[in-house]
Amino acid sequence: MALKHEPTAPYHSAQDALRVLETVARHSTGVIDTLLARETGIGMERLTALLRMLRREGYVEQVTDGAYVTGHALARLGSAQDREQALREKLQHTLDRLRDSVGAAVYISRYVDGEVKVTQYADGPTTPAVNEWVDFRYSAHATAIGKTLLGQLDHNSRRDHLSRHKMARLTSRTITSDRLLLSCLDAQPPTVPVLDLQEYAVGTVCAAVPITAGSSVGCLAVSLPLEHAHRLRQAADALNRNAAPVLLSLAI
Repeated sequence: MALKHEPTAPYHSAQDALRVLETVARHSTGVIDTLLARETGIGMERLTALLRMLRREGYVEQVTDGAYVTGHALARLGSAQDREQALREKLQHTLDRLRDSVGAAVYISRYVDGEVKVTQYADGPTTPAVNEWVDFRYSAHATAIGKTLLGQLDHNSRRDHLSRHKMARLTSRTITSDRLLLSCLDAQPPTVPVLDLQEYAVGTVCAAVPITAGSSVGCLAVSLPLEHAHRLRQAADALNRNAAPVLLSLAI
């Protein structure tokens, strides 16, 4: 599987956050923000925003003299013994917070061994998850999740996927032409959320944004009932702004 790498803003934010974390870790007794700015080359305004995010996520802590030290979340994720469980819990915590701030069900999906896989999600009584009436593995052509994942692959990998999964018509809005779908994927800017406007299920709208970490293809997605469709773009933009902590957790 070959990837089409076009780094997005969350990717750059996660990379900068990693630089800050590595610098903090080198200073075992703590490091003040002005020294962090000098050593990382990151401007103070951006550094302040990154430190705010890193504190919120538990990756750094600020001690009494104002210096920054590594936090408990970083220590746990760095432990080989329970890394997988720690990562799952960390991502779930992030998803739960996103669900509450966006006011919609939120999903993490990955492209694993040539298949679409929703690995985690956060829903609730007032933010119900999509009814998976057709397995997501077989409906990538009709979902925001599937189209975002396919959009991160190269042309041959996309064709390979479509050759293995028939493009069934799930609603009157579903694209069933592989030529049309491939054209739409080529035209999709990497920084613009991918939308599903009742293509997968009548009465549901979705949006997704890419979260590519290394050679791993993934995405963050949100779903809303049709009566809340007017909030979809705003929810997708909020996802894009908050994708960096997810990428950072995957990269550590």
